[in-house]
Amino acid sequence: MNIEQARFNMIEQQIRPWDVLALDVLELLTVVKREGFVPDAYKSLAFVDTQIPLPGGESMFAPKMEARILQEVAPKKHETALEIGAGSGYMAALLAHKARHVTTVEINPELKAMAEQNLSAHGITNVDVVQGNGAQGWGNGDAQYDVIVISGSLPLLPDTFLKQLKIGGRLFAIVGEPPVMSAQLITRKSETAYDTTTVFETDVKPLRDAIAPSQFTF
Repeated sequence: MNIEQARFNMIEQQIRPWDVLALDVLELLTVVKREGFVPDAYKSLAFVDTQIPLPGGESMFAPKMEARILQEVAPKKHETALEIGAGSGYMAALLAHKARHVTTVEINPELKAMAEQNLSAHGITNVDVVQGNGAQGWGNGDAQYDVIVISGSLPLLPDTFLKQLKIGGRLFAIVGEPPVMSAQLITRKSETAYDTTTVFETDVKPLRDAIAPSQFTF
């Protein structure tokens, strides 16, 4: 396989047609080598339009979704980012090239170790990989992040995440239940006001220990 040709084809045939047109994002996809974050058994799928299995029953998002998320949250060099669900570390690596610092939270110890190893192998030093359950928010509850990316779906979006967003900050979340979930970009406009845009519809696995909606019986 000609890796660079495969990468070029991925960008031109999958990612651009999905309205990812920001040149800095497209360029970054050639800089951060996706194949270096894919488990050895699935290297041949590194540039394919599919989710890639990870240990513990988890998976990497398809390449076009990763690129679209990065374009939507648009991290800047002075900003701090939070990711819930480190997976193999690839999304954190993309964020790290754009933001000042990234905290990525992973509940699975094996994936935490994988993410740390992958990020280190690629010389990325501005990411903290933390083990824990971030499905209901992370940190001290203050508005401390400019960008939050939730790399898994949530039946409901806990208010905690909204409160942890700085004014002007952007949050990407996939909210809902199968078969159709809503990928949302939420921007904090003021202390009390948020703007929500639905970016696309999808169906991805929920975060472990995500809060489920109350089941009412009549």
